[in-house]
Amino acid sequence: MTVYDVARRLPAIPDLRLLCRALAVLDVVLDPGSEDRYHRYDPAWAPGEELAAMRDGSGNEYSIVFTAAGVYVRGFDHESPMSPYATDDQQPWPGVLDAVPDAFRACVAEPAFCDEFGTPYVTVCLWREHRDTGWRHGAVEFPTDGDDGADWLFVLLTDPTPEAYQDWAQDYYETPVDLDAVRHVYAGQPLTPGVVTALNPATTVAAVAGRVAATGYPTS
Repeated sequence: MTVYDVARRLPAIPDLRLLCRALAVLDVVLDPGSEDRYHRYDPAWAPGEELAAMRDGSGNEYSIVFTAAGVYVRGFDHESPMSPYATDDQQPWPGVLDAVPDAFRACVAEPAFCDEFGTPYVTVCLWREHRDTGWRHGAVEFPTDGDDGADWLFVLLTDPTPEAYQDWAQDYYETPVDLDAVRHVYAGQPLTPGVVTALNPATTVAAVAGRVAATGYPTS
């Protein structure tokens, strides 16, 4: 699966926002002591902008910026042959960023998404303005020895089901994860003591309430 497939499977903007916030909240509850969780959501990342992000701790990441114009998505697989650091000119792979519209050009150059020389960390990019009927991307010719990493970077976004998260979290956190509790959070229902206990008996809703509220997610 490449950016072409992700564009066909990614949820619409409102559903994507809800899903990204749910992923961040679930990670807060399952890993309350961590300051560097896998999924994050910041509803006040910049004036008028919200940020959903994934970092796996091994150099792979994605950022999803919700702006007044729509949504900008960039992903970086550091082992992809499409990485700027795997190319002769150390620039983004041809086509990945070339067609990004003016509405999102500031996101392309955002320092948080670039190295110290201003080179974007990117192997895959999508965007969608509110007027668009679907997700868009550049015209990319993929190398014969690999792809852009989209197949695994966005796996929980292209399969937006509680079951997919349960499978992922049980493997990542190496602990059972209650499916009904995941469904509750995916539905955007207020976080309750019972849901928190079902997800992680070692914590409480009071202990995670501040970090959950920081994502913009409701608590009861």
